[in-house]
Amino acid sequence: MHLTVVGLSHRTAPIEIRERLTFPEPRQAEALSVLLSSPDVAEAVILSTCNRTEVYAVTTGEGRSSAVVDFIASFHQLDHEELMRYLYVLEGEAVVRHLFGVVCSLDSMVLGEAQILHQAKEAYESSFDNGAAGRVLNRLFRQSFEVGKRARTETAIGESAVSISYAAVELAKKVFATLAGRTVLVVGAGKMSELTAKHLVSQGVRAVLVANRTWERAVDLAERFEGQAVPYEELFERMREADIVITSTAAPGFVMGREQVAAATRGRRSPLFLIDIAVPRDIDPAVNDLSNVFLYDIDDLNGVVQSNLAERTREARRAEVIIEEETGSFARWLDSMEVVPTIAEIRARAEQVREEETSRALRRLGALSDKDVATIEALTQAIVKKMLHEPTARLRRSAGEKDGYSTVEAARQLYGLDAEDRDPARRHGPRVTPRPLESPEQGGTEESLGC
Repeated sequence: MHLTVVGLSHRTAPIEIRERLTFPEPRQAEALSVLLSSPDVAEAVILSTCNRTEVYAVTTGEGRSSAVVDFIASFHQLDHEELMRYLYVLEGEAVVRHLFGVVCSLDSMVLGEAQILHQAKEAYESSFDNGAAGRVLNRLFRQSFEVGKRARTETAIGESAVSISYAAVELAKKVFATLAGRTVLVVGAGKMSELTAKHLVSQGVRAVLVANRTWERAVDLAERFEGQAVPYEELFERMREADIVITSTAAPGFVMGREQVAAATRGRRSPLFLIDIAVPRDIDPAVNDLSNVFLYDIDDLNGVVQSNLAERTREARRAEVIIEEETGSFARWLDSMEVVPTIAEIRARAEQVREEETSRALRRLGALSDKDVATIEALTQAIVKKMLHEPTARLRRSAGEKDGYSTVEAARQLYGLDAEDRDPARRHGPRVTPRPLESPEQGGTEESLGC
């Protein structure tokens, strides 16, 4: 049994690659089914956001990470060698440390953003609902959520005002002398669009137009800003009124081409600022070649974000201490799932009980010859040995099975080997029960919707 993560992120791959490797929610069940069909993969969770795609797996046999890499390449029909240029592969304890860091948002484009915790919970629930998360990943992900909560309550990592939406506002200020009196057109009615529009309105933007393929959602978002819903087919006509356009749709390809934007901006004197925060991107990058048009995508926004991270970087060091502590806790639990240490503990515990009960019986029997004592000792040892022979033999055989660690954990619970089973005060990390979270926590701050 091995922990493995294979993935890529904004740190290792440009947006052109990341948008080709997403696992949208409608395809999660299919992807997990294909992945678990490999004899080398026992459990899996797929975390897919606009800034990262990661496959966490419990692997068996010799395949380990190669089975996961092969799955990603095959599922997305990508060249294996090209894909490896962008992937990172971690094994064992490094996987635990990495996930805890991800959930604490230490690896996010926006350090300290809260949305990644919610996204990780959704990924875990999808895996659980599809029967792909077992004992190890249940434990790992549920503990990671506790680590994320600790980081946000015990440090100030999420308190400084930095986010993708905030970065968009900062860029808008560089394009326009003032945002007061400007008009913003929001294309797509998602949370990221809403947050960006909210920041812009707080900076003086006068009017908000909303276009969405679903008319009811456009109306709903427009009402929140006392704005106006725009029929989607009138998008480019109404774009002539806008100073700022925010796009964040779920479309699989470009919704705005160069010629369409060129026609919409023909004859205008003031600049047009386009913010494309969708993955895959909504706007053809060629739009940036148009005169008086400024286009920024997710990767461009990263530069602005970097200038606002000094305080969060300091707090990140405090979060790293929490991560190390929790990583050690999980590593100790995972080590206990190995067969050989478990068999040794079972035998040691049985021997302890045998010695205690034999000593008690000998005291009651009174004076006995050395021969009689030796006979009783041999008898009790033989009983323990025979009683443990078949269970421990089965445990050894389970080591080579795909979900053998489940048998090991059951044995540890039955024999009461874990300290947390015997002494609740010594528990490290959350107890794991085989059910999904009932109420995923939503990102609670304005900047929580960073990807």
